[in-house]
Amino acid sequence: MVAAMKSPILAVAAAFALLAAGGPRAAPVITPHVTSELVAQTTGGAPGSTVYVAVAQSLDKGWHTYWRNPGDAGEATKIAWTLPAGWRAGDIVWPAPKRLPVGPIMNYGYEGKVLLPVPIEIPVGARPGAVASLKAVVDYLVCAEVCIPGSATLTLNLPVVAGLPAADPRWGPAIATALAAAPKPAGLTATFRNAGPRLTLAVAGAPLAGTAAADAYFYPYDDTLIDHGKPELIERGPRGLTLTMTAGAAFAKTPAPALASGVLAVDGNAYEITATPGPPPVGSFGLGPPARGKTLSGGPPGGLAAAMGLAFLGGLILNLMPCVFPILSMKAAALAGHGDEAPRAPAQGVAFLVGVLATFLALAGALIAAKAGGAAIGWGFQLQSPLVVAALGLVMLAAALNLSGLYEIGTSAQGLGSGLAGRGGLVGSALTGVLAVVVAAPCTAPFMGPALGYALTQPAVAALAVFAALGLGFAAPFTLLAFSPGLMRRLPRPGAWMDVLRKALAFPMYAAAAWLAWVLAQQAGPQGLARLLAAAVALGLAAWLYGLSQLRRAEGRAAPVAQILSAVSLALCVGAVAVGGYGPAVAAAGPPPAGALASQPYSPGRLAALRAAGKPVLVNFTAAWCVTCQVNERLAFSSAQVAAAFKRTGAAYLVADWTNRDAVIAKALADQGRIGVPLYLVYGAGGGAPKVLPQLLTPTIVAQALDGAAKSGSAASRGA
Repeated sequence: MVAAMKSPILAVAAAFALLAAGGPRAAPVITPHVTSELVAQTTGGAPGSTVYVAVAQSLDKGWHTYWRNPGDAGEATKIAWTLPAGWRAGDIVWPAPKRLPVGPIMNYGYEGKVLLPVPIEIPVGARPGAVASLKAVVDYLVCAEVCIPGSATLTLNLPVVAGLPAADPRWGPAIATALAAAPKPAGLTATFRNAGPRLTLAVAGAPLAGTAAADAYFYPYDDTLIDHGKPELIERGPRGLTLTMTAGAAFAKTPAPALASGVLAVDGNAYEITATPGPPPVGSFGLGPPARGKTLSGGPPGGLAAAMGLAFLGGLILNLMPCVFPILSMKAAALAGHGDEAPRAPAQGVAFLVGVLATFLALAGALIAAKAGGAAIGWGFQLQSPLVVAALGLVMLAAALNLSGLYEIGTSAQGLGSGLAGRGGLVGSALTGVLAVVVAAPCTAPFMGPALGYALTQPAVAALAVFAALGLGFAAPFTLLAFSPGLMRRLPRPGAWMDVLRKALAFPMYAAAAWLAWVLAQQAGPQGLARLLAAAVALGLAAWLYGLSQLRRAEGRAAPVAQILSAVSLALCVGAVAVGGYGPAVAAAGPPPAGALASQPYSPGRLAALRAAGKPVLVNFTAAWCVTCQVNERLAFSSAQVAAAFKRTGAAYLVADWTNRDAVIAKALADQGRIGVPLYLVYGAGGGAPKVLPQLLTPTIVAQALDGAAKSGSAASRGA
């Protein structure tokens, strides 16, 4: 009799306790574009059992959250639990995601209504009749045209019952359906092979026999396993299928992955698979592509020919960018030396072209290799290294000292002082091309951004073709002039004036060296600058001593002491730069300089918060080593007209400083299809995609863009 009464008494006690605790669950938490709630599959849980509790989210139309591997961008949803003593939460049972292509990138996530079930283990010692308070802090990223990080603190009161609990009338069927549809192992055999850029995944088994496989897709758990933005090509087999993908950064490392795990979605079903290296299983290929054709994953629009054309135009315009002004002096000196030697000019032009192409392709190869290794870098990446900046500054100084006549390169002692007509040679022209590219690399000319952004989403051969087109455009003016006898004959004849010109052309090189010293000061602070200045003094001493030894040899006298001291000074120069590391610069505290715009450091979260508040925003992607950026700072952003526009519109000003390597900024550039700076984005107060400003700015361009961004907010308010 007592035993018979025990269960009803406990049930009544649990019911009263549940009512006292405020019901089985708290009210949903509403955040921008997401409504979240913590729900259970059953009305309670028995001691020693497992109950599924889910985070239920409802997303506004057009917005999405992310899967465990978000793809090329985004961030997976995370849940942090606070449970009673002895209770344990398992991993999220992730539903199969959907593809969310954005331009050249591919993301994985969810739209509409999302259920993320989690198994909760109830300890054997849990007391029936008690009510357990479950708490989950859910952090997520919700995106449409913009991304907003969100967080919701959810609670659920779950009674502990003695018997089998009933299904929750509202959420029980939905959670059961989500668990049934979640990807699971299905006895499939899967293998993979990696051959260069290609990764083939072959899967076979009874569940795939006879499938159409018209829209099969593999979602890897490891976000470095494949290049998500590239197509996945399908070949059917009688008992399975084979997918051909582009291998990701994981295969550029040693050792290569031993497993390829993820979710295979095919014909509305989703299977969890783990592939091992090996030959394809029987039945995974042989029937060709599906009847509806190959499935593409949303690769970048446009073709290789168009990208090469844009790159060629960008290379032509790059000759006019401020970055290249110092090197134009070296081009002018090289041309001037052939005013009366037209037959030699074509060879000089070809040598210059070879130097330009070789350097562009070398930089492209380094960039592609770094990308394959998972590094977030972009065009101009070499100047994010203080060591490279210091070395390049010393090269500029050495070139300036040579132009000033402190020492000679490429001439014999007997020819010293005989003029410039015999200087240079093919090697000199090729080295001029090398230095021209190195100096031009920090700049991004119009048309270059889209072309190079496209190049880095393609296989290496196509990427190198785009970079080669960029080099051809950059070298074309000088090379074509060298092949034009009529134009060459119009150049002044060599004479004494050339020595004056040569010394005058040294000063742009001195200016370039000074600029690079300033860049290094931004990167490595006073200590780095002090080391560079010490190296510059040693280099100047080495050049003077070397020139002195050349003069002595021209007079028929040996100068072993000068040569030895020159070598020692050069070694001291190299040591001052190369020994030890460079620490980051420490910004001095204090107010911004007079006339400077009030700015905030860029971060995706800060941008999202400002946009959510309905403010127009201008984001300036810049770097100290980008001369074009600095010109725009002086001409546009320091003007009274732009300052008045910011004040009038209430716009926020975010600065994404890429002087030193920053993966967050590199990713933001990549999201816009760019791999270098400058980039100027103006976000309207009414939402929508940002407006991209030209790379060369005027105060009027910036002011008009800010006025337009503010008006978009007013128009949106009137529409609402």
